[in-house]
Amino acid sequence: MKKVISISLGSSKRDHSAEINLMGQDFLVSRIGTDGNLDKMIKFIRENDGKVDAFGLGGMDLYIQAVDRRYSIRDAEKVAAAAQITPIVDGSGLKNTLERRVVQYLLQETDILMKKKKALIVSAMDRCGLAQSLGEAGCEMVYGDVAFILNIPIRLKSLKTLAFIARMLVPIIRRLPFTMIYPTGKKQEISKPKFPSFFLDADLIAGDFHFIRRYMPERLPGKIIITNTVTKDDLSLLREKGIKTLITTTPEIEGRSFGTNVMEALLVAYTGSKRELKDDEYLLLLKELDFKPRIVQF
Repeated sequence: MKKVISISLGSSKRDHSAEINLMGQDFLVSRIGTDGNLDKMIKFIRENDGKVDAFGLGGMDLYIQAVDRRYSIRDAEKVAAAAQITPIVDGSGLKNTLERRVVQYLLQETDILMKKKKALIVSAMDRCGLAQSLGEAGCEMVYGDVAFILNIPIRLKSLKTLAFIARMLVPIIRRLPFTMIYPTGKKQEISKPKFPSFFLDADLIAGDFHFIRRYMPERLPGKIIITNTVTKDDLSLLREKGIKTLITTTPEIEGRSFGTNVMEALLVAYTGSKRELKDDEYLLLLKELDFKPRIVQF
């Protein structure tokens, strides 16, 4: 049985394991949170390097995708360097392929995007493929990067403008401690509503679930959410908030959807590769495995 481990900077309360079978191969897939402890992540990876088939890097990204340029994050570089034998991936490969396919699926197989939607993507730099695809699908876009990362209530409506701002700021942001960029550890469990009108004015809210969960207001009646990892508790929370439709870009495995980093690590282990795969390789695998989004109507 092949082993895939997502070692996460996030909360250990979200830990989970599942045995699954893909095209005749058996996998043990585990998610292990370190509650914001970067040193613990590095130690775990060093101790298990070469003992598992692939690592997923959870709760943090290796890169910031500044629309048309990619910058590595200094703290993430330290973590990734701990893996000398086992390949380690952060999900960025799937974000750029799987999430584009999800939008295509919604257009072709559902009526969810039939009418023009006002869409908020909480961070387009974290989900550039999803942001571009929703825009191409005819959504009226608002990009929340400046609001939810820099705490400045500006509604960006152009990816070109975001790219211009990113080229100036990301070289500085990438050097900051990751805890200043993204909610980690116990912060993921604490709601801190911010700029509620950004959410309430949108028909569709998309992006990383930890960003959405941390900053969304008390009620979001009738909204559609497109996101990644959700647990059973998250489903209950979204139901209480009044969400109409939840779409997760990764399929359901034993009652939850794992993060893109887990699914990417799973695909790398499936192929037996010792490196991150290329976009065209991911696309071929997604077609072979027939991955489909999970759609929940509350």
